[in-house]
Amino acid sequence: MPIESIEPSVPANSSDRSIRIRTYEERDSAPTLAIFLAAITRTAAADYTPEQVRAWARPDEREPASWHAGMAARNSFVATVGSEVAGFSDVDRHGYIDMMFVAPERQRRGVAHTLLAEAERRAREYAADELHADVSLTARPFFERHGFRVVVEQHPVRAGVELINFRMSKALDRPRPPASW
Repeated sequence: MPIESIEPSVPANSSDRSIRIRTYEERDSAPTLAIFLAAITRTAAADYTPEQVRAWARPDEREPASWHAGMAARNSFVATVGSEVAGFSDVDRHGYIDMMFVAPERQRRGVAHTLLAEAERRAREYAADELHADVSLTARPFFERHGFRVVVEQHPVRAGVELINFRMSKALDRPRPPASW
């Protein structure tokens, strides 16, 4: 599937600009895959070589049915603006965020912040002690602004190409029980 044919659908003049979070559904497979590919090939391309971008994105190896299976298995959620998917994320019971991507057209508009807040809310609900993620060079400043610290620099190999990312974590405060009278 050529990269050019995978573009997220973002309306230019949506009347409802508020960001909403909802559970990922099968109908979200194509838009979330498009966002994933656009975020890597357009946004992350500023920090990674063309070879690294191709190895990470692997657009010719991705299709909506298998993408859907992975998204469903991770209990993913999406951020919408109006009726359009603007980004997506997930968090497991141990506080691990596997993916968080925002459509390039929706960056710096609160979508990632809203997704991270939802991941943190869910992690607290699961009673996780911390949030942690393997974060790209591109996403590192965002995560640092939201209280994450680098644990270790990593060099994963994808499709025979070495990338760079960072294991980052953020401790989650436990809510205090109400004071008894």
